[in-house]
Amino acid sequence: MRRIRLEKLKKSISGHTIISDINLTIPAGKFFALLGPSGCGKTTLLRLIAGLEKADAGKIILGEEDITDVSIHERPINIVFQNYALFPHLDVFDNVAYSLRLQHLPKGVIEQKVFKILEAFHLENHIYKYPSQLSGGQQQRVALARAIVNEPDVLLLDEPLAALDFKLRERMLIELIDLQDKLKTTFVYVTHDQFEALTVADQMAIMNHKGQIEQIGTPKEIYEFPHSSFVAKFVGTTNIMSGTLHNLSGEPEIHIPDLGALKVGIAQKKPWMVEGCDALISIRPEKIFIAKKEVKNFSNTLKGVVQSIVYHGRSTQYNVLLKNHVRLQVFEQNEEHFPQEVIDYDNEVNLYWQKDNVVLLEK
Repeated sequence: MRRIRLEKLKKSISGHTIISDINLTIPAGKFFALLGPSGCGKTTLLRLIAGLEKADAGKIILGEEDITDVSIHERPINIVFQNYALFPHLDVFDNVAYSLRLQHLPKGVIEQKVFKILEAFHLENHIYKYPSQLSGGQQQRVALARAIVNEPDVLLLDEPLAALDFKLRERMLIELIDLQDKLKTTFVYVTHDQFEALTVADQMAIMNHKGQIEQIGTPKEIYEFPHSSFVAKFVGTTNIMSGTLHNLSGEPEIHIPDLGALKVGIAQKKPWMVEGCDALISIRPEKIFIAKKEVKNFSNTLKGVVQSIVYHGRSTQYNVLLKNHVRLQVFEQNEEHFPQEVIDYDNEVNLYWQKDNVVLLEK
């Protein structure tokens, strides 16, 4: 169980920068998620850690050991790919036993380790089946079992659930969390799916299109307190509005053209926050209360007209047009079978939120 430290890591392909001067520490024994849009360099970063590609500059340190130039076969690191990469001509037992045989372990030791791991992954009834005879979820379990059987210090997972349907993905995410908790191996999970990252991660890093890290933190820290509009928009759904910051010595407000002044909470003043500066605010849709009636004790109130309604089962999404022609998304939890107030298309509604639910961002 060792941490991974990346120091000023760089990688270019055909003159195009993929990884740009990344510094990152992945804690030992944790489930770490690397989240970012397609093409941002997530998989390249994983391949650099695995040793499948060589960095142009920088260091990769595992524990206290510099492994930057260590060959892939000498790194105590395994990787599970999106397509599982199982050997089609080998049955489940032989797929899982493959790396152990490369180590020339005794036959009895190999059998003991393989049977134990297959039982842990609920594959004991599929030992002699070939990959083509298995479901997607079973193939994924075989790939994981093969990667875990030789007890690596680090397990890298490159979008391993992308080929599974939504229900199976949900189930496999829980199984992965339980597995990591049991093994205490450092897991590094690469995905462009925010739901997966928020579900599994103890800590996560957000990468942007330039191959740079925008923010590192727990899922809650990143969702509730994004450092930039990119993070706010990429992780979850949010409403972004632009204006100018005022009254910093009193009760701070952001003045939005054709809309008015909205109160904002500033937990910690940052250097860029000066009187009259341009700024953005981010408000999560679930932080906004919607009603046709008037309600008191909220910091901010706006009126708007419902343009569209999307029913999601657990919640309802309202798209509300404000007088400045900006549309806000609002998520309302569906708590009652027969709500007292029914909101419909073209209804005029009031939108309420507290100033402490507003995240202030530099423009």
